[in-house]
Amino acid sequence: MPRSRTTKEGPPVVFSKKRRLVCLASTALMVMSLATACADKKGGATGALQVSGSTTVAPVAADAAQALKAEGLDITVATQGGSAGGISQLAAGQINIAMTSKPLADEDKAAHPDTDFHPIQIGADAVGVIVTKQVADGGVKNLTATQVRRLFEGKITNWSELGGPDLKVFVYDKEPGRGTREVLDKYLYGEEEPPPPPKSGNFAIVGGNLETRNKLKSTPGAVAPLSTSFIEGHNDLQAVTLDGVAPTAESIASGKYPMSRPLYFLTDGEPKGNAKKFIDYVLSPKGQALMTKHGYLTLEQIGK
Repeated sequence: MPRSRTTKEGPPVVFSKKRRLVCLASTALMVMSLATACADKKGGATGALQVSGSTTVAPVAADAAQALKAEGLDITVATQGGSAGGISQLAAGQINIAMTSKPLADEDKAAHPDTDFHPIQIGADAVGVIVTKQVADGGVKNLTATQVRRLFEGKITNWSELGGPDLKVFVYDKEPGRGTREVLDKYLYGEEEPPPPPKSGNFAIVGGNLETRNKLKSTPGAVAPLSTSFIEGHNDLQAVTLDGVAPTAESIASGKYPMSRPLYFLTDGEPKGNAKKFIDYVLSPKGQALMTKHGYLTLEQIGK
């Protein structure tokens, strides 16, 4: 609960006529700014284009925004609240484009009935069950769905129980609403409701992909769900195979790998103006090359 505090009441404040005029002018300016922001909700030709949501999609969006600055487009890319945050911000009219690493759910549509969600797939990605090199080198290179479930439920507490090193397990799970978390839950529980987090000192909730990667690197016995593209070039982390299937481009495209996912942009209605220019760029050959650059699959690679 938020803390409350009491303050001593001071004497009434009296504003001069000049001060009142300044305050009125400032209020009017704020109202004009809000009106402008609302006018630009659909991503028209004026004002900065606001893009926010999934930390998985963000690297591609940021590179596209940088490329389009040369054409005079003003684009801001943020990652507030992950996929769920992007969807909520779009529905509230705070942004023009939401980035999401999970398909739009019926619950999202029901929660925002006045929003005309328009999904545009830009590529695909794989979520890996990531362990540290110490764990992998100790013998843990493949896990079954049952083993992963027992790890994240706190029922396996030492890697030696899985044929690995004598090292305590530390689980970093994603916060609810993150696309990564939803992919993991679907793999482990299907349509069933996941259980509550275990009451354990060896379990913590994390947010974005960079935070997750940093936590993995700093904890020798750590395990976490993470986009496999975020461990490329990081040899101290490794994605285990799941039921014997590795997250390769071929297994992701064929659907054989159990934790692959589509990546989307979402708009409120058909994209127009600068929003359309931005999305069209990401769908173009130059934009799709950014998917490859960041370790994702292009639409062509997955047969879209």
